[in-house]
Amino acid sequence: MVDQPLWEQIGSSFVQHYYQLFDSDRSQLGTIYSLPFPKIVHSITVQDHQPTPDCNILSMVVGQLKVDDDPVMGFHQSFLLKNINSAWVCTNDMFRLAIHNFG
Repeated sequence: MVDQPLWEQIGSSFVQHYYQLFDSDRSQLGTIYSLPFPKIVHSITVQDHQPTPDCNILSMVVGQLKVDDDPVMGFHQSFLLKNINSAWVCTNDMFRLAIHNFG
């Protein structure tokens, strides 16, 4: 078995930690995530990570989420991770629901 590159290990660890906190205790992620629904569950379909030329890590996640009793919805989320004082920090976060209206 081949070891994953460092950026894959860091990106995967971040994604696992982020969604575990988001689903179980959003308050640990700060007030930016004080959303009005009490229950959410994410299911990650795929995640990709790559290094950037300035030594950051770009992570992209595709999956599904379920909020309260609403139907399951697809989503895409991207993170930019930066090493600041020997700690990886999320400096950018982009989220989009994958909702299509073909009506």
